[in-house]
Amino acid sequence: MEDKWRTTLFTAVAPAAWGSSYYVTAHFLPPDRPFFAAAVRALPVGLVMLAFTRQLPRGAWWWKALVLGTLNIGAFFPLIFVAGYHLPGGMAATLTATSPIAVMLIAWALVSERPALLSLLGAAVGIAGVALLVLDGGLSLDWVGVAASLGAVAISSLGYVLVRRWQPPVDMLTFSAWQLIAGGLMLVPVAAVVEGAPPTLDTRAIGGFLYICVIGTALAYVAWFNGLKRMPAGAVSLIGLVNPVTGTLLGVALAGEAFGALQLVGMALVLGGVLAGQPAVQELVSAHLHADRVGLGVGVGVDDPELVDAGATGLHER
Repeated sequence: MEDKWRTTLFTAVAPAAWGSSYYVTAHFLPPDRPFFAAAVRALPVGLVMLAFTRQLPRGAWWWKALVLGTLNIGAFFPLIFVAGYHLPGGMAATLTATSPIAVMLIAWALVSERPALLSLLGAAVGIAGVALLVLDGGLSLDWVGVAASLGAVAISSLGYVLVRRWQPPVDMLTFSAWQLIAGGLMLVPVAAVVEGAPPTLDTRAIGGFLYICVIGTALAYVAWFNGLKRMPAGAVSLIGLVNPVTGTLLGVALAGEAFGALQLVGMALVLGGVLAGQPAVQELVSAHLHADRVGLGVGVGVDDPELVDAGATGLHER
């Protein structure tokens, strides 16, 4: 049980780091250069990580790493940026929060992970919580942004489930490096064509990129893929809802953004939904329900405690 909670907490490092990246991106990185930022976030980090591990893919893992790098990095990053430019932040976050349901359905189809009732309930509660946390009035839909956001959800959900299906034969640092390099190699030419020459970076921007690369990418993806290897895909995707919670808290603490009762309720719902979908919580609930059923089955109509103990022992032995 303790190991499961440690895995859950380590996995939560990833969405917490991604949530903090919003503030760093907005206040430290060059404006209007999303593809350059995505390429810098992926390729150099992947190359540095690979330099430490010195393990190249073998056999089928060449094309598997390319597929996963495309889904989880190369295609995902541009779609997220397109959604960010076409949708208000609250709407984009709410649409992205549908990812747990998409992951659960794809995992059910590809790796036979049937979603638990508590996981589905947690996903629904979490989506409602994100909506309360980040949405405000007067929103208008841009269907290009909606399509990009839902496309990002579908692509990344498929990528996450394939990580579960294929089970990488190497450590998570190496596995993350393969994907970051594959995705980064896709992003570099896109950035060059769409945005032109790289911008000049000042000390502030360099510091921001260092944070994004080390914390928001290297550490975050190692933690995330470690969770996908050890836990059900649906449980990991629910942990991803920590992302908007972190972004909101940092916005309040560092940028003076408003935070009221509605946001507090939303945060409570998000965290409750995340906890409901975790295997450790589900095991506790299942054990409690099982204990209640056993107590009811052996205790009704029996006055002698010794008979109750004997009945319970016999039930467990069967």
